[in-house]
Amino acid sequence: MNSAEKEISYQTTNTYSTLNTLTSKTKHVWLVCHGMGYLSRYFLRYFKQLNAEENYIIAPQASSKYYLHSEFKHIGASWLTRENTLAETENVMRYLDAVFEAENIPEDKNLIVLGYSQGVSIAMRYVVKRKLQCSQLILHSGGIPKELVTEDLNFLKAKVSLIYGKDDAYLNEERMAMETKRAVELLGNNLTIIPFDGVHEVNVPLINSLV
Repeated sequence: MNSAEKEISYQTTNTYSTLNTLTSKTKHVWLVCHGMGYLSRYFLRYFKQLNAEENYIIAPQASSKYYLHSEFKHIGASWLTRENTLAETENVMRYLDAVFEAENIPEDKNLIVLGYSQGVSIAMRYVVKRKLQCSQLILHSGGIPKELVTEDLNFLKAKVSLIYGKDDAYLNEERMAMETKRAVELLGNNLTIIPFDGVHEVNVPLINSLV
């Protein structure tokens, strides 16, 4: 049997979710990348405590959706896997380009990029690949992409926060020591490391305190 894997390009459609309204009173525009198992519209709930007049939140949606449990009731989504990662990453980058084009964010707004869990890799890759000059980059409970090197982030002037729970089941002490070391090497003086007492969950009060 002669099997072959081939590649095609085609146009596709995906959603994204927003919270609040972008107006002249908006100070901060957030791009927030959810973790594995989320849908963007539900991820927005973690940002509802932010001042609605001053904060506009954009939550992109990972395209690979699946049923979370055997009951086939709740649906989640994943950004990337080990399968065909390079090509899938480019698909995600082009999708985020389309989101930015659709939103047409005014240059006078502070752009805050946040990645949570699996979304950390998406947020960092997009900032690096598009040389995105955001005012803040928040890396919450996730891993830094292995391919990044110091030179990739030399352009970045943003304040960077590395947040993680001390009792995170997915980020044990050894893993966090490694991630922290890499973050310091990549980001240097731009970096603030903020551990908190908690597990693998979005720390809403901490996020609110960063604005």
